[in-house]
Amino acid sequence: MNLEIFYEYCTSKKGVTEHFPFDEDTLVFKVGGKMFALSSLKQWEIGTPSVNLKCNPDLAKEWRAQFEAIQPGFHMNKNHWNTVVINSDVSDSFLKEMIDHSYDLVFSSLTKVNQKNVLDLD
Repeated sequence: MNLEIFYEYCTSKKGVTEHFPFDEDTLVFKVGGKMFALSSLKQWEIGTPSVNLKCNPDLAKEWRAQFEAIQPGFHMNKNHWNTVVINSDVSDSFLKEMIDHSYDLVFSSLTKVNQKNVLDLD
């Protein structure tokens, strides 16, 4: 997967916004004001991209055991976030499933009013 495909996939989801809240390097995707994906642009540039994605704690453990490229979230709550090395033993289609899972987890944690606001966005 390349940066353009990753970016387009994340931003194609309903109500997604992009931010640089930490520095000029870390691209953060949010839904309803909450993060669901973070990635370093510099790491993409040098050919070692990874992404932090929110994950159900039980699935996080299962996926970490199954894939070498899935590790506890770097600089994140290790129970709820994974760091996924892109272009490794995780296929692009499975990475998209993991992005979907992260988005869905964050969306479902929003209040009903915020969920409605996200769904009402054009």
